[in-house]
Amino acid sequence: MRAAVLSDTHAPRHWKSCPDRVAAHLRGADVILHAGDVCVGAVLAELAAYAPVHAVKGNNDGPDVDAPETLELELAGLRVAMIHDSGPAKGRWDRLRRLFPDADLVVFGHSHIPLDHHEDGLRIFNPGSPTDRRRQPHGTIGLLVIEEGRLVSSEIVPVT
Repeated sequence: MRAAVLSDTHAPRHWKSCPDRVAAHLRGADVILHAGDVCVGAVLAELAAYAPVHAVKGNNDGPDVDAPETLELELAGLRVAMIHDSGPAKGRWDRLRRLFPDADLVVFGHSHIPLDHHEDGLRIFNPGSPTDRRRQPHGTIGLLVIEEGRLVSSEIVPVT
């Protein structure tokens, strides 16, 4: 299973429509994970034209964004949890382990800072933002390959 991971698209201010370099990765995805701050529900509908979408609500999401605050799901046997704001960097891994004790992977956003960290059986993954890079050198998304309950590969991909 190939998963495309996005966060902090911030439509319509930064995301007018799916950028071509993002769309190129979405076309090959089996599933799309969005870690919040889509801002308007139309973005989720746009993404769903590429693949099924699982999303969580971010702090900037409007009332038309129909998504839970947290989400736990299984993708090809891998236990995945999602949340928008993981809190401060200090203590993040421990905090997410306590919040999602059964997860193999926790996807989050909010900071716009890409992160792929694995420790003691838990990977925490922030894809950054494809459209609002803030202090980062590039806008980014994440790509995951999952097989038989294992995360085979994870990658942060520049799209700007």
